[in-house]
Amino acid sequence: MKKKNSIKVLLITVFMLLSMSMSVLAKEITYKTFDYMVKPGDSLWKICVKHEIGISEVLSVNPQIVDPALIYPNHVIKIPDLSEVKRLENEVIRLVNVERSKKGLKPLKANWQLSRVARYKSQDMINKNYFSHTSPVYGSPFDMIRNFGINYRKAGENIAYGQRIPNEVMTSWMNSAGHRQNILSANYAEIGVGISKNSKGQLYWTQMFIGW
Repeated sequence: MKKKNSIKVLLITVFMLLSMSMSVLAKEITYKTFDYMVKPGDSLWKICVKHEIGISEVLSVNPQIVDPALIYPNHVIKIPDLSEVKRLENEVIRLVNVERSKKGLKPLKANWQLSRVARYKSQDMINKNYFSHTSPVYGSPFDMIRNFGINYRKAGENIAYGQRIPNEVMTSWMNSAGHRQNILSANYAEIGVGISKNSKGQLYWTQMFIGW
């Protein structure tokens, strides 16, 4: 592992066979919220898909919802606002696909559910004060992706912290042979990127890749 300008990066590239999904009890990440009025035909899942956020995150800021299957038109619920976080995450995804296009590779499809998992990983590294692919809470990234209900046959992860903007973290990863290998791998079809900020204002970055 190399250390440059007090910025650390790690990589992992491993291929795994698909196995059964398991449930996860995850510590929620706290965000600002905005109000959403439930419309006729809405379900909590439809609302979550529309806003690309997990049901558990929505429930965590709406303690008045006793039964997730029972929401009613004209009721107002709170939705966590991930707009700024997603702006940075999506820029990383764009930069990944720029690098892939230079090599004639197909672009990776953004997977918001995988980004959600990556976001939890970044926050977990902050919460538990570690920097590793193996989480004391979720285990390996392969276990973590599977336990959040996402199917795959091949998976990989890049992590980093300390970089201030997407260009900086992409430069760090692209200057590392192993990280670059993940980014430019033809074995992957989808990508998720998740960031979180610690109390000192440092950003933690996680890229997760999956393929079939």
